[in-house]
Amino acid sequence: MSQTVDRALSILPLLAEGPANLEQVATRLGVHKSTALRLLRTLHEHGMVYRQQDQRYRLGARLFALAQEAVENLDVREIAHPHLVALNERCGHTVHLAVYEENEVLYIDKVESRYPVRMYSRIGKPVAITVAAVAKLLLADLPEPERRTVAERLSYPAYTPRSTPNADAFLKELAAVREQGWATDFGGHEESINCVGAPIRGTDGRVVAACSVSAPNVVVTAEELLSLLPLVRRTAEEISREYSGGAPVSHAPHGAGTAPGATTPHDPSHGTPEKRAEETSS
Repeated sequence: MSQTVDRALSILPLLAEGPANLEQVATRLGVHKSTALRLLRTLHEHGMVYRQQDQRYRLGARLFALAQEAVENLDVREIAHPHLVALNERCGHTVHLAVYEENEVLYIDKVESRYPVRMYSRIGKPVAITVAAVAKLLLADLPEPERRTVAERLSYPAYTPRSTPNADAFLKELAAVREQGWATDFGGHEESINCVGAPIRGTDGRVVAACSVSAPNVVVTAEELLSLLPLVRRTAEEISREYSGGAPVSHAPHGAGTAPGATTPHDPSHGTPEKRAEETSS
C-alpha cells in the first residue's frame, strides 16, 4: 500500500473516535499540517470526511452510506455455504441454514447427508417454527416484547408427544436458548429426527441466521448428535466472523459452551423437537 493511501486511511479510525482538528490529525499521523490538510481535502471531496463550522473534521455521510450498502448486500448464504459443506464433510449429516423473514423461519441452504436416509426439507420452505432448533435460535434473539408477541400469536401443533405445547412453554425454552446460545430439537417434529443448532451473528451481535446438523436416530442417537455441538458452534462462529468482516462478534452469555452431555432427548429445557425426516432442520 502506498504511503499516501496508508495515511489517508489512518485518518478514518481517528475520526471514528470523534471530531478532530487539523493539528490533531497531523500529530496522530506524524506529518506536517500541509500534508494532513491535503489528505483531508481529498477525503472531503469524496464525502469520506466532513469539515464542521468549528473547523474540526468528522466522518462523512458518504462513508456511512457505503457501510450501510455493504451490509445490505451481504449474502449470508454465499458466505456460509463453504462452511456448511465443510461441516457436512466432517460429520456426514444433513446441514441446514435458516433465516427469519416476515414472521417465518425459512431454510435458505441445505447440504445433504452422506447416508441413504434423506430429509425432505427444502430450500425456501418454512420450518416448523414452534419446534425447530433454528427457529428457536432466531426467535430467542428478538427483543422480549416482540418475542412474547410472536409466541402468543403462534399455534402449537402436536406433531409428536415432544412438541412444544403452548406459548408459555415456548417462551421458557426461548429464554433458555437465549441464555445458553445453542438449541436442540429432539423429536419435536418427527420422533425419529434430532437436531442441534447454533446462531450466526452480525457485527452488532444480533443473530442474522442459524445453522444446524440433523440426523435420524437410526443413524445416530440424540446423545451422539449432541456431541457434535462444539463443532456446530465453531462453524457458526467462523461464519459470523467472515460475515462481520473479521470483526469480533458478541456471543451469548454463558451456558452455551458447555459440552451438553447432560442434555437428553427428554430434557425440554435444552431443545424442542425440530427435525423431522423431512423438514425439520437446523
